Amino acid sequence: MIVFIIMAALVPSKFLTMRNIESMSFQFPELGLLSIAIMITMLTGGIDLSVVGIANLSGIFMALIFTKVIPEGTSGFPMFLYIIMGIIVGVSTGAFAGYLNGLLIAKVGITPILATLGTMQLFTGMAVVITKGFAISGFPEAFLIIGNSKILFVSFPLFIFILTTAGISILLSKTSLGINLYLIGTNEKAAVFSGIKKSQVLIKSYMLSGILGGITGVIMIARTNSAKADYGSSYVLQAILVSVLGGVNPAGGFGKVIGVVIAVLALQFLSSGFSMLRFSNFAKEFIWGAFLLFIMVLNFVQNRKAAKNIVKKEDSK
Repeated sequence: MIVFIIMAALVPSKFLTMRNIESMSFQFPELGLLSIAIMITMLTGGIDLSVVGIANLSGIFMALIFTKVIPEGTSGFPMFLYIIMGIIVGVSTGAFAGYLNGLLIAKVGITPILATLGTMQLFTGMAVVITKGFAISGFPEAFLIIGNSKILFVSFPLFIFILTTAGISILLSKTSLGINLYLIGTNEKAAVFSGIKKSQVLIKSYMLSGILGGITGVIMIARTNSAKADYGSSYVLQAILVSVLGGVNPAGGFGKVIGVVIAVLALQFLSSGFSMLRFSNFAKEFIWGAFLLFIMVLNFVQNRKAAKNIVKKEDSK
């Protein structure tokens, strides 16, 4: 709310317009879904740096379905079936990529940051090889509705974001998988001794992250009518920033979906305001990086103080 008020005060003639608000409702769901994907892996004490690469690769496979498989002149119900097939291929690509991440981390034992850094390069490299560095465009008009239309007064991407975040919130708070994610992140050894199958939980968490990446890929190519290997290259840093800013503990065990939602809205307000103030993309990258460092240092100091207070209380007893 504070960020919204500041930006509204700085550029009221541009920021407080229906056009700008509507534009933001089409833009931030992509970053929001990627942030929640990273949040899920952070809950276990890990991280998924490959999620943007997964989104792009998923989008490219969908693009190939739409441009190479659909016969010319297709319309009506057959076109609907092809679109559903493309979406299934995209989301399945995300799930498989997430499964690969989970195997590398849970079974092979590679550190999450190294495993997903490697697969990030792998997925991006695959995307470049498939597209040869060019964008794929020219998708069916019926598919573009997903990224550019509204349901009543709500943009379609925002509608998908609301449904997805609600589902993830319920999964994390009401299901055994969600509870196990928090337990592993809080105390891994205790969780294992209590009977939780750590490997299965980790694989499922990274698969879920990959699925969210696939859904993001659907929105991205539907909104831009193109699929590229390097789309959203800055999203990784921003998604990590949003997760940490939203109260997710990078060490695992704590974080809420609502915190990430609030953080992504704040970051979108900032980004929109910076664009209106004509900040360059390089300046934005610098600000996001500095902001992330500041938040992490602040969290570290607060956690250290909390730990000292606990020790003092125990000593006083």
